Amino acid sequence: MAYRGGKAVRGAPDSFGQYRASEQTRSPSEILAHIGDLMEWALAIAQGQQQWRDSNPLPWDAEVRRFFKALEAFEAYLASDQPLHESAEKLFQGPVADALTHVGQIAMLRRLAGMPVRGENYHKAHIVAGRVGADQAAPVHEFD
Repeated sequence: MAYRGGKAVRGAPDSFGQYRASEQTRSPSEILAHIGDLMEWALAIAQGQQQWRDSNPLPWDAEVRRFFKALEAFEAYLASDQPLHESAEKLFQGPVADALTHVGQIAMLRRLAGMPVRGENYHKAHIVAGRVGADQAAPVHEFD
């Protein structure tokens, strides 16, 4: 999530956060706010709570920081000795899979906005467990 999400948001100008493909679509900032909500919800579920909130989107850079902060908090809990109050399968089936779908939407909106993210062979990427901040490895094998 951090690697793919980081790639989708890296280098996008603040103005990208307000881009809309149409009047009926969410802006990238709205999508990223939803991803942050999903990651916070995943943490709450893992802790045995059912807490959901719909956040108003922050400015793009602040929303990017929130994304990584939420990932870091979720990963820290998963890596801790604290009990999981929901199965890992359910956490990944629900909020994590949903968030990955939305990361793909942001990448697609980058292309529509004229600032595409290069495709990549993620199988060859240097994705490291526990590295969930904005500082991700450089791409290994990108496609044109």
